Amino acid sequence: MIKLHDKYFKPFISAQEIDAAMERLATEIANDIGDEIPVFIGVLNGSFMVVSDFVKKYKKPCEVTFIKLASYEGVKSTEDIQRLIGLTQDLTGRTVVILEDIIDTGNTLAEVHRIFKNEQVKSLKIATLFYKPEAYKKDYKLHYIGIEIPNKFIVGYGLDYDGLGRNLPEVYQIKETQFMTNLVLFGPPGAGKGTQAEFLKTKYNLVHISTGDVFRFNIKNETALGMLAKSYMDKGQLVPDQVTIDMLNAEVEKNATAKGFIFDGFPRTNAQAESLDKLLESKDSSINAMVALEVDDEILVERLIGRGKTSGRADDADESIIRNRIKEYYDKTAVLKEYYSAQNKYFGVDGVGSIEDITVRLSGIIDQL
Repeated sequence: MIKLHDKYFKPFISAQEIDAAMERLATEIANDIGDEIPVFIGVLNGSFMVVSDFVKKYKKPCEVTFIKLASYEGVKSTEDIQRLIGLTQDLTGRTVVILEDIIDTGNTLAEVHRIFKNEQVKSLKIATLFYKPEAYKKDYKLHYIGIEIPNKFIVGYGLDYDGLGRNLPEVYQIKETQFMTNLVLFGPPGAGKGTQAEFLKTKYNLVHISTGDVFRFNIKNETALGMLAKSYMDKGQLVPDQVTIDMLNAEVEKNATAKGFIFDGFPRTNAQAESLDKLLESKDSSINAMVALEVDDEILVERLIGRGKTSGRADDADESIIRNRIKEYYDKTAVLKEYYSAQNKYFGVDGVGSIEDITVRLSGIIDQL
């Protein structure tokens, strides 16, 4: 992760990937043009790296020149393109290849076509290292494309954010979610996890996502995912991880402006933890910590039997069932403890004491994240 001015950027395209794309572009254009001597034109400022590396890989005779246009202010493409520096050579009857660093809306490309409209070139071809198909708004043909990318702001390899980042040999993508706290909250039955989740979500303005609640909501409201999950459950089969992830994704999307999430009941396995990581990565975020309430087994059994006297829950009334539930919890969370410990994200918290004392302990960890 790097910081330029007030924004953070994450690694996106490596120098090796860029080099491979440049090699492919040079070969493709050379084969297409044949024995002609083309004029390669770079659009400054962004294309200086692209042009420099491209012509080193172009093995046939060629000419190189530059024009300069203003096309960006900050991270937004402007509609007003101003020609700053024009051409100084006669291009009549020549094959011209515009070497662009990136094409998104196509506004710069429209200006390029305007400039060359009266130049009487033999042919005008457009080559770009990066292309954002979702953002492209013009009808001009793009003859050569290096790498298609999503419509997100990037820096590096000649591209900048308010002047910074052009010198980076690789490309970074803007991290749109700048600050977010995401927790995986665990605790054995009777540890008070639900109570603490309520306190934490209020104190830190987080969204509490309980897998059980999400399943019940989707099934009750007969959503497509709910019906799909129910079809597996009715057959006595486990609901596939992807269905659960899709449900969680819908919850995250519904709370897109949240300051973070408390995930309760998911993940349960390494595969699920990896799926959750991928989901959050797609949102420019990640899990900050797995926080587990730690309580002695005998205290848990005592708490649950006491709760069973008022809750009416059958699984809180039978000690053997309670002990099996506790064992199942440890069996499932042991691998997750290793998973998050390997990332220095596992935090065990003493779950014995008053509700307020335990909240203070949890808050101490969260405040350090």
